[in-house]
Amino acid sequence: RALYKVATEGKSGETYNIGGHNERKNIDVVRTICAILDKVVAQKPGNITHFADLITFVTDRPGHDLRYAIDAAKIQRDLGWVPQETFESGIEKTVHWYLNN
Repeated sequence: RALYKVATEGKSGETYNIGGHNERKNIDVVRTICAILDKVVAQKPGNITHFADLITFVTDRPGHDLRYAIDAAKIQRDLGWVPQETFESGIEKTVHWYLNN
């Protein structure tokens, strides 16, 4: 919907960030994915109880981002676009898609 909205109603030459106002730390996104996998994958790899058991922390690299955030106010203000999905519903659909494809 957002790409279509930008293509059909956006101003030529303008940049529109598409996002859902869902700033999260990277580790929180990973933990959310692990929790979803715990619910939907019956047979876990190795001897783990939870997918979060597979998280391995490594030394940070230069320029490593702890979180990512997008300011999507412009697309909402100028084009009236708002996301139809919450972070939780969207990430769950994304995980299911990857498991099925």
